[in-house]
Amino acid sequence: MSTLKYTKSHEWISVEGDMVTIGITDYAQEQLGDVVFVDLPEEGRELAEGEEAAVIESVKAAGEINSPVTGTVVAINEVLTDAPDTVNQDPTGAGWFFKVRIDAPIDDSEWLDEPAYNTYVEDEC
Repeated sequence: MSTLKYTKSHEWISVEGDMVTIGITDYAQEQLGDVVFVDLPEEGRELAEGEEAAVIESVKAAGEINSPVTGTVVAINEVLTDAPDTVNQDPTGAGWFFKVRIDAPIDDSEWLDEPAYNTYVEDEC
């Protein structure tokens, strides 16, 4: 079973073997408000760590989702195309954005566990 990790740019990451699932945190979706559109990367797209991978728009703002890893997009959450509000309803479950297959070890030294992320949000955001 994987454990979620978090970035300071409010993405969550779940690593299972060479597969990494990426979405946005509950805090991020609360800040955005009602999500009305999600533009996901194409399957097969090569992503570099830190590269913009997806765009999210809400009634309040628009923003980008950056890839926290380098690899190839192997799946996208097509549910979000027709039901972007799934991100608001279940951001760390059914509201995932895309999956990346990595082919090199991950540097997760900047990623936070849940208590550290919650502290970061309380202190910095």
